Amino acid sequence: MAPLRIDTASRFGNLGPYLLLDDVTDIVVTGSSGAWVDRGRGFERVTEWMPSPDVVHALAVRLIAEGGRHVDEVTPFVDVRLPGGIRVHAVLPPLSVGGAALSIRVPAQRPLRLADLEARGMFSLPGGAVARRLREAVSSRTNVLISGGAGTGKTTLLAALLSHADPAERIICVEDVSELLLDHPHVVSLEARQPNAEGSGGVDIARLLRESLRMRPDRLVLGECRGSEIRDMLGALNTGHEGGACTVHANSLDDVPARLEALGALAHMTAESVARQSASAIGLIVHLRRIDGVRRVSALGHLRRDEHGRLAVATEVAS
Repeated sequence: MAPLRIDTASRFGNLGPYLLLDDVTDIVVTGSSGAWVDRGRGFERVTEWMPSPDVVHALAVRLIAEGGRHVDEVTPFVDVRLPGGIRVHAVLPPLSVGGAALSIRVPAQRPLRLADLEARGMFSLPGGAVARRLREAVSSRTNVLISGGAGTGKTTLLAALLSHADPAERIICVEDVSELLLDHPHVVSLEARQPNAEGSGGVDIARLLRESLRMRPDRLVLGECRGSEIRDMLGALNTGHEGGACTVHANSLDDVPARLEALGALAHMTAESVARQSASAIGLIVHLRRIDGVRRVSALGHLRRDEHGRLAVATEVAS
C-alpha cells in the first residue's frame, strides 16, 4: 500500500478505509441518503455509516480545503485533486437540495496494463480480437478515440493503452483534472487551472494543447474532449502527431459522429470541417459500456465521410 494513499485516506474520516480497497473506483455521499461505493458492479450502500447532513457538509468543506480551494454559498460547487490523484467534487445547498453532495473518484493504486483489464473481463468480445486490435493500434501509433458514458472505464483504458507505448517516447497528457496514471518512464502531465476569485489566472485545455505542441511530444493525449478544444486537438492530430489519444462522452459507437459535430459547433466548426479533420486524424474508436455491472468494450470502429461529406462511423467489431 502506497504511503501517499494511506496519508490521503486518513483525511476522509469514516470513508478512509474504502479508499484503500483495490476495487473501489467511486464513492458518493449526500446529507440525506448517506454513502455509496462502486466496486465495479454499480453503487452499493455503505450501511455501517449514516452521516448527518451537518457531518457531510463539514466533510465537503474540509476535503475541498485539502485541495487548496474553498467551497461556500458564493462558490457552491468545486472540483479538486488531492494527493495520490483522488478527485473530489462537492456541491453545497441550496443547489444540492438534499444536503451537501460529494463525488469522489478513486484512481487505481497501481497503473493497469491491457492484460489486467483483459483479466477483469473488459475485452469480452470473441476470439481476443479487442486485445489484439488495441495492442496493434499502440504499436502502429494509430490515433485512438475512446468513447462511452460516465463511469465506463474510459480513463482506465486510456492509461492502460499508453502504458504499452515505446519507453523512449515522450507522452504529453493534457487534462482538466489530472487522473491518468501511466506505467511509462517519460510522461509530462499538464492540468488546467480555474480562474481565481477575481476571474483571472485561468488556463484552459485549449491553451494547454497549444503549449504542449512546443514541448516535443511523441504522443499527445487529451484526457477528455468536452468543448471547443476539439479544434486544437484535431488540428494537432492532423499535423503529423501520431499515436495520440482522447476520450469523449457518447451513448454508442453510432452516436460518436453527432457528438463530435456538437463539440465542433462550440468551436464554430462546420459539420463538413469536423468530418474532414476527424476522419483524417482518428484511426480507431473504442466504445465502452457497463454491461451487467462490468465495464466492457462493446464495439470497435473507425470514422469515415458519407456521400454527403458528413461524418459517419464504420463498425469493425461489435458484441
